Amino acid sequence: MVTEQNIEKFSVQCKDIFKQIERDVVGQKEVVEATVIAMIAGGNVLLEGVPGVGKTRLVRTLGRVFNMPFARIQFTPDLMPADVTGTNIIVKDEEGNSKFEFQPGPIFSNIILADEINRATPKTQSALLEAMQEHTVTVMGVSRKMQEPFFVLATQNPIEQDGTYPLPEAQMDRFMFKIIVKNPSLDELMDIVNMTQKTMAEVSDAACNGEDLLEMRRTANQIPVAEEVMRYTMTLCSATHPDSECASEAAKKYVRLGASPRAGQALISAAKVKALMNGRFNVSYNDINELAYPVLRHRLKLTFEAVAERVSADEIIKMIVAEVSKRYKLTPVENIEMPIVSEEVANEEVAVGEEVAMDAKAMKKAMKEAKKAAKKAMKNNETEVVEEVASEETESEQ
Repeated sequence: MVTEQNIEKFSVQCKDIFKQIERDVVGQKEVVEATVIAMIAGGNVLLEGVPGVGKTRLVRTLGRVFNMPFARIQFTPDLMPADVTGTNIIVKDEEGNSKFEFQPGPIFSNIILADEINRATPKTQSALLEAMQEHTVTVMGVSRKMQEPFFVLATQNPIEQDGTYPLPEAQMDRFMFKIIVKNPSLDELMDIVNMTQKTMAEVSDAACNGEDLLEMRRTANQIPVAEEVMRYTMTLCSATHPDSECASEAAKKYVRLGASPRAGQALISAAKVKALMNGRFNVSYNDINELAYPVLRHRLKLTFEAVAERVSADEIIKMIVAEVSKRYKLTPVENIEMPIVSEEVANEEVAVGEEVAMDAKAMKKAMKEAKKAAKKAMKNNETEVVEEVASEETESEQ
């Protein structure tokens, strides 16, 4: 059961994490926030950007801040799967007899930096599939569990074509987020140069460890999601499929293949973490809409028409979000982040100066009130629409 103490501890830890990251990474606040959200939620991240924008430095800094073993794998065309997962080698025992002994590869760490992942062949890229999804590695018929928490943070350069191998759909789908790392602004560029003139090394300190991260994940998993928000999220994912019952007009025109069920799982898991970061007990529509871009942009396969018209995946996602929001008649009032428990209810149930846990009954009551408020707002919106139509008909008859 999530208590106020859990929420406060979660918020303090997140602030400390971001504070330490800012000591080594200048700007890129959205990139840093999305990466931390994915790590707490237990997902893998694909960072895409031109060389020199701080992708590798960010991942190295995360290893320091979370105080967990960190391994870097530089992907090249001649890299073999055994170089990643490890292999059995022949060794001599004390009696001089030969035997096979497993030599673990760099993947047996907590944080894996797969640098320039699209430079390796598909054979080597596939060596990460099992580890990313099941958190196990199978070599010579023996499966070995990875040490938790386990993350793969991969980088790739979007501008190079020669000597690269695009990631297959199965592997792209295993990344929770695809984050676009943009060029720094003028002021940020000046800060970067000034900082690196002093030292090129990372100076951030540890803000938490693996156990703290797993505890934060367990706390986030207990955050409730209202049925209306859950249905909206699943409708948004289904609307990316051109042949589904919820298909959007943008998907019918520009999308060949939509998002998989992993997209729905990623949206809900990440939205819970984002809600906690903002000090809320519940997931809002805004959380889902903001996270739709990093979750969906690498899961959509565009049609030739989209490529010919140079319509990006982000533009298509924006169209789909707008269309689904219109179906649900989401007004600005409904998009306001509503806490599950109002101040009046909290003051009545909690003594002044006391910090007590919210029990299941209070949460249920609060969720019921939130649902009633949402339904009332939708009903008022429908009434306004009916009145407008009626007035238009009266004017036309006159």
